Amino acid sequence: MGFDEEMKENKMGVMPVGKLLVTMSLPMMASMLVQALYNIVDSMFVSRVSENALTAVSLAFPIQTLIIAFANGVGVGMNALLSRALGEKKPEEANRVARHGILLMAACYLIFLVFGLFLTRPFMITQVTADTDPEILEYGVQYLAIVCIFSFGIFAQIASERLFQSTGRTVWSMVTQATGAVINIILDPLMIFGLAGFPRMGVAGAAVATVIGQITAAILGAVLNHFVNREIRIEPRLLFRCQWRVFRQMLLIGIPTTVMQAIGSVMSYVMNRILMAFSSTAAAVFGAYFKIQSFVCMPVFGLNAGMVPIIAYNYGARQKERIKKTVRYSVIFAECITAAGFLAFQIFPEALLGMFDASPTMLEIGVPALRIISIHFLLCGACIVIGSVFQALGNGVYSAIVSFLRQIVVLLPVAYIFSRAFGLWAVWWCFPIAETVSLAVSLFLLRRIYKNVV
Repeated sequence: MGFDEEMKENKMGVMPVGKLLVTMSLPMMASMLVQALYNIVDSMFVSRVSENALTAVSLAFPIQTLIIAFANGVGVGMNALLSRALGEKKPEEANRVARHGILLMAACYLIFLVFGLFLTRPFMITQVTADTDPEILEYGVQYLAIVCIFSFGIFAQIASERLFQSTGRTVWSMVTQATGAVINIILDPLMIFGLAGFPRMGVAGAAVATVIGQITAAILGAVLNHFVNREIRIEPRLLFRCQWRVFRQMLLIGIPTTVMQAIGSVMSYVMNRILMAFSSTAAAVFGAYFKIQSFVCMPVFGLNAGMVPIIAYNYGARQKERIKKTVRYSVIFAECITAAGFLAFQIFPEALLGMFDASPTMLEIGVPALRIISIHFLLCGACIVIGSVFQALGNGVYSAIVSFLRQIVVLLPVAYIFSRAFGLWAVWWCFPIAETVSLAVSLFLLRRIYKNVV
């Protein structure tokens, strides 16, 4: 079969939408669940070091979120432009987009390399001090420096995954991500506690295990892309032949994703500041919640990873009905996933916190917190899907607007006001309140983009 014929018969343009969405999304959902598993395992082992260690990792989390925000922003731009170019039968443009995406990933890594070398301690000192929490401070600095300095692994891993997703080969994306996650899970206890001949590294061992898993996944992804992904060819000799037009298009699509996830980083940072005013245990509960909720949200993100190239491809191919069906099925699937998460948080909060060796004080704070926060799961599935629809249609600014409104305009002010007026128990209500506003605005903007674009 020739190259042009293979592109003409791309399954994203001809397979029944429901079957296509399941086929594209299930491998990514599985890999995201593995990702969620290793996030949980990472914190479970760290919590066995001490509650202070868990708190330190929670306080470092906003910068980890920021790294992923930059990588995903470039990745979304790559994915949307690649899928659109393939849908329009423009193979040279697709290769050009891939090269420019790799260069942007490298530029983003340099930012976090500098941060890891020079700014980790100043960042941690804004949340804890050597006088009040010296152990938390040192744990956080150790963990964060390693994660940032070696973050080239996660940038390269996400780049390779997006190349697979854009051509519909999500199973290979799952293989690379799952490989990195499994390696992390295996190395965590060995490097944290010094088992099987490894040195006992404590919290630093968790960070080393994480970056080794990421680097391994990146190498595997590069090899598989070279041998398996025939629709995209990256020629090193052309790598630095840049066209600012491509950079501009990629950034216009990707920056809203970066901003949206960076807003999440800001939210986590400010929430940690609010909660540390009550106790370090409250911040540990917040960190534990974020790890647990990844089991609910990560499968939805996997669903979105399968959905975005379908919408982008059919947008390029001018298939309006296929776009509408993809959105409808995606919202239904996402809401089923998040509703199951809501039930789990309502019924088993003690067991969920028990995974982190929760003390009686942590359980006292955490059980009502999980039950209140999880109310927002009933709405967030649709919100997450609609945000990705905006990005796939080249209007990621809408996603950024909704995210900014939810987390900065509503969530943080409500959390601060409730903390002062009613105490710690009321802080958690900021999540359901913010999600309600987010859904209302998302539906309004979705109706607008359907009318004007689709």
